[in-house]
Amino acid sequence: MAEKQKTENQITIQKIYLKDFSFESPNTPSVFTSGKWTPNTNLNLRSSHTPCGDDHTEVVLSITVEAKHEDKTLFLVELHQAGLFHISGYDEKEFGVIVGSFCPNILFPYARESISAAISKGGFPEFVLQPINFDSLYAQSQAQAESGNGGNGGDSGNGGSH
Repeated sequence: MAEKQKTENQITIQKIYLKDFSFESPNTPSVFTSGKWTPNTNLNLRSSHTPCGDDHTEVVLSITVEAKHEDKTLFLVELHQAGLFHISGYDEKEFGVIVGSFCPNILFPYARESISAAISKGGFPEFVLQPINFDSLYAQSQAQAESGNGGNGGDSGNGGSH
């Protein structure tokens, strides 16, 4: 009977915090005086997790947004939005889904707001990151890992360029 006794499944947010943040606009003010521009925007995101003991795990959602016009960088934003989560009672597969999809989904609105505010304060038009389907990204990374294409080198699985 002792084997059947299982810790109750639990996920709690202990802390959400900004771990690293950078905004660069290397070609100002000339980008504002050069007339109209149509930026090409590149978004990269990934998540990782680190055990912190006592069923605590740090999950970091890393997002990079780069906007260019022709060969000039308009702005570059790099952000690491982090959270400390207490996660207990889940098996390895469930834990992977939690840190690879559920936790990044919680962190994303905080990251989106920080990125949008920085870009606006940098003098650029409003920039809104569209919602991201972390369940789908996690499933894709798992499929890549299982097919032997390398996955994300130990990440919890949300990599890619959008």
